[in-house]
Amino acid sequence: MYKVEVVQNGVEAVNLVEAFKSEGYGQEEIFIFAHNRDRSEDMSEATDTGEIGMREQGIFESFGNLFKSRGDELRSKMRSLGLTQVEADKYEAELDKGHLVLVATKEAHEMNNTKTY
Repeated sequence: MYKVEVVQNGVEAVNLVEAFKSEGYGQEEIFIFAHNRDRSEDMSEATDTGEIGMREQGIFESFGNLFKSRGDELRSKMRSLGLTQVEADKYEAELDKGHLVLVATKEAHEMNNTKTY
């Protein structure tokens, strides 16, 4: 079970993180995606939200991401949170536009609390 929202900027992302928390999602169950790796890390750090690590993706997929384009890596990470390929493609296209994508998932808490985006 997951929720996905697209926002325009960091202020909207912070507000949405708070909304997700008020709905019962823990900070380790909320993930922020940005096409720019530094922006993604900065947003995750600023909001103290989860990052997708080896446990969510598995060792082979995590290692494989080292050789993928950023778009392929992001779609792979979204898939590891339960999104379908069609959904991952759709939301990665939003990232291409400079938007942020937030995913809140209860399964993430059960998978891991690791922070490695």
